[in-house]
Amino acid sequence: MRIPHPALLPCRRPSVHAAGRWLAIGAAVLLQACTILPKAEPLEVYLLPSAAPLAASAAQTVPWSLRIARPAAGVQLSGQRIVVVPEGSRVSVYKGAGWSDPAPVLVRNRLLDAFRSDGRVAALSTDDKQLQADFELDSELRAFQSEYRDGRPEVVVRLDARLVDTGSRHIVASHSFEQRVVASDAAVPAVVQAFGAASDRLTAEVVTWTLGAGSAAR
Repeated sequence: MRIPHPALLPCRRPSVHAAGRWLAIGAAVLLQACTILPKAEPLEVYLLPSAAPLAASAAQTVPWSLRIARPAAGVQLSGQRIVVVPEGSRVSVYKGAGWSDPAPVLVRNRLLDAFRSDGRVAALSTDDKQLQADFELDSELRAFQSEYRDGRPEVVVRLDARLVDTGSRHIVASHSFEQRVVASDAAVPAVVQAFGAASDRLTAEVVTWTLGAGSAAR
């Protein structure tokens, strides 16, 4: 009995109807998978606003350099969402709104801008470059959120700061700063403006304190 060579065996091709049916099934499966995946929430991204830059101080430039480190922060404050405490101890975020950078980066950059505007510390750097400096401004961001008081949002910015001698790694001075600003209304843009005002006031206090502590240590 002769067995046909495999190359000579007839090859059955799927019919056009069968191929179309499988394509339709595949498309339906893909469509169902797409509908199961969650849609990304669209965000309005906000910069941290600031008032007009402060005039440079007429005082003499200090003979030491300063490195400004990004503040440490807990999980809720380390991201880019705008945090709100609507009641009690419940923490939430504003829906559809976020910061242009993580909150600790916003605060560090606002501090850098404040020192530059003041002008008394000529040699400034940040922890991004890790350049040599006489002092480092280390800190922890304890609050960067809005809290509801009597039905109105009040922005709270709280920073625990430490001035560290980079040579000895000794803490030269430490101080806690807090600013509260009531937003003009509950809309997100108004709350963002209150964040800017509170940050401006707090960083101005930090600049004054750092200059006093650094000069006293030298």
